[in-house]
This record gives sequence, C-alpha cells and structure tokens, in this order.
Amino acid sequence: MKKTVLITGGNKGIGLETTKKFLQIGYEVIVVARDFTGFEFKEDKNVRCIEFDLSDVAKVPELVSMIDSIDVLINNAGVMYSLPYDDYPKEKVDFMIGLNIEVPVKLIELLSKKMPDGGRIVNDASIAGQIGHPDVWYGITKAGLINATKSFAKIFDGRIIINAVAPSPVETDMLNVIPEARREAFLKTVTAKRFAYAEEVAKTMVWLATEAPEYINGTCIDINSGSYLR
Repeated sequence: MKKTVLITGGNKGIGLETTKKFLQIGYEVIVVARDFTGFEFKEDKNVRCIEFDLSDVAKVPELVSMIDSIDVLINNAGVMYSLPYDDYPKEKVDFMIGLNIEVPVKLIELLSKKMPDGGRIVNDASIAGQIGHPDVWYGITKAGLINATKSFAKIFDGRIIINAVAPSPVETDMLNVIPEARREAFLKTVTAKRFAYAEEVAKTMVWLATEAPEYINGTCIDINSGSYLR
C-alpha cells in the first residue's frame, strides 16, 4: 500500500522539488497551495491538489477535514518580506506569524492525529531562526518553528518523529526579496560560494521523512555551507 505525504506549498520552489522526490519513491502526494497555475503535476494520478489559502489560520480545521490519513507531513509554505523592523506594517506581521508559525503548529496538532505510529513530520525553518536576522519578524517565526519542532518531539514521545531543516538563502523566488547588498555579503560567508539549491533542501527533508534513523528526533539540520558553524 502506498504511503501518503502532505506538502504545503508543494507547487513551487523547495516544495516542488520535494513533491518530485516523493513521487520518485512511490508516494501519493497531497499538495496544498493557493494557486496551481503552471504546476507540472496537476494531472498526475498520484497527486491530489487542494487549493487552499493557508494564511487563514481559522480555516485550517476545514482543510484537515478533507484528509483521511497521511504518513508524512511537510510544513514547507512560508513567506518573507525583508522589511526593516521599525517600518513593518502590522498586517504583514500578522500574516507572517500566521503562515510561518501558527499554521504549521495547527497542522502538526491536527494531522498528527491522522498519522500512524511511526509517522513523520518535517518543518522547513531557516537559518534566520538561528541567528540575528535583518528581517526580525521572519527570524522570530522561524525560531518559533524550530522550537515547536523540539516541543512536539517531547509531546509525541516517539510515536511520531519530527524534525526541521534550517537552510540559508535558497535559489527560489524568495531570493528576490533579499536586497542585493545582503545577497552579496552572504555569498562571501559560504564555502560553496553560491546559494543553496532547492533540490538540496528537498533531498534533506525527504531523507528525514523516510530513511533517517528514528533516533534523529526533535532536531534541526543546518543547510548553510559553513555560513553558520557551531
């Protein structure tokens, strides 16, 4: 019997690469996104597309009611604005907190009840949650997601394995939000002298969701080419 994975934002960027890799290993994939225009797997028989606005936290139970059961949850959807902390519109702060931290936590809470023992959850966090980040609110939400990963690992007590990844800037559309000066400064800090590839992040998340030893639980895997050594 095929296993099922649900991927938020699985239609583009890191999420799309993650969708591809799960299909390659025989999973049925549920992709949740606001818009599927141009999504190459829209007609794939092993892909179920659910058009849903994940920014509406109050409606997450409605989304969950559409799902019978899953084996893996990939919390990938997120947003960044790269705005100065003292000029951040409240509506953008609220939107970011909702999408980047409240929704993943609510999905973990509700979908974990529809997962078998041994189910797995992987959260796409960011190096921004580990360092002092110029986009203060983005860093706060990603730090919260990393902490939620650790908290739920204790709550689940081994019944479900949950981990996170913390990529530095990745070559996706989100990279365009980062000011040029910051991009150039970052590239000087990495051993690879380039940004991460979406495939590299996806490969790590799929490994955590499938083959990684269950003893790797409640942790966050750094993906930053030496830019944050610890």
